[in-house]
Amino acid sequence: MDPAHRHDPLARAELTFLLGMGFQLLLTEFTDRLAAAGYADLRPVHGMAFQALRDGGATSSELAERLGVTKQAAGQIVDDLERRGYVRREPHPAGGRRRLVVLTGAAREHLEVAGRVLRHLEAEVAEEGAGADTEVLRRELARLIRALSGDRVPPLRPVW
Repeated sequence: MDPAHRHDPLARAELTFLLGMGFQLLLTEFTDRLAAAGYADLRPVHGMAFQALRDGGATSSELAERLGVTKQAAGQIVDDLERRGYVRREPHPAGGRRRLVVLTGAAREHLEVAGRVLRHLEAEVAEEGAGADTEVLRRELARLIRALSGDRVPPLRPVW
């Protein structure tokens, strides 16, 4: 083992630590760039809620399930986003007392900006990654997820 490798704390780090640190660093940079683009009022959990609601909306209970949070937490997220003008509650197509939470134009605009920011960030990582092949990394991470979860893609829970 060469001396530089022996003194590199990341060379001996556990996979969980490396994945977590990489995620944390990318998420922080992504969030900072979104703030610079005019979305300082949103946190990652809001973007995750937008993703969960983007295809036709959901009830608060369905949102809770999709995010892997309690119904109370999902209700608080919806209340907050509704006050900010990112979602609205509509009568559920099936009728009854249930309400459908749907994205507003402001949320859809945020998703477009966030998508552009994320694509640029991923391109920069690929370019500056000292030869790191992000497509190989993507495939290997997908393989790891499938090995641990089978055919079911688990929700990314907002635990930060």
